[in-house]
Amino acid sequence: MYKILIVDDEEDIRTLLKDYFEMEGYLIYTAKNGEEAIKRLECKPDLILLDINMPDMDGFEVCKRIRDYVTCPILFLTAKVEERDRVNGLMIGGDDYILKPFSIEELGARVKAHIRRENRSHQKEELRFMEELIINYSKKIVYCKNHELVLTKTEYELIEFLSLNRGQVFTKEAIYERLWGYEKDGDSSIITEHIRRIRMKINKWSQKNFIETVWGVGYRWIG
Repeated sequence: MYKILIVDDEEDIRTLLKDYFEMEGYLIYTAKNGEEAIKRLECKPDLILLDINMPDMDGFEVCKRIRDYVTCPILFLTAKVEERDRVNGLMIGGDDYILKPFSIEELGARVKAHIRRENRSHQKEELRFMEELIINYSKKIVYCKNHELVLTKTEYELIEFLSLNRGQVFTKEAIYERLWGYEKDGDSSIITEHIRRIRMKINKWSQKNFIETVWGVGYRWIG
């Protein structure tokens, strides 16, 4: 089942599109603003319908922030668009424009065409967006404010393990066991040093603490 992320600050439009595409057999996710849209990307959509005229963070800004990390088609929804805006939208990675008011049948046909074309050429990547941090699990790369972090294999594995188990607290021994197993020689206290180095690399670009120390217990991911 193909997944569509619908981003629009007008509830009536979100409801209309959600109802229509669900009847067409799609799995639908919605977001009412740009910030919420970025968080919804964890659903790994096959296509994004993105309203341009939203408060705080408009559709163009959302597209610029996600395009380097998301390969699926992005279709802009807009009441009107000047030629300059159309060119700028395509330059930052948009794939198509849908003018409001639109024919729901035409929109459905264009969505099908984009998904069909995308399905022929791309394999979705496993991504997670966490405010200033982006983790590409497929390529084993972590970005902070669009800067790629230079991580050792162990540092990446620590980030991957903790972030995929967000909110759960793990002792140093449990982390060591999960990453290397009982058979590997070493001291689990080295986990503390690896986490210190991860924090240092993240703090070069962000002051947010993604790995929380739970005193007397261990660590958990809070991003």
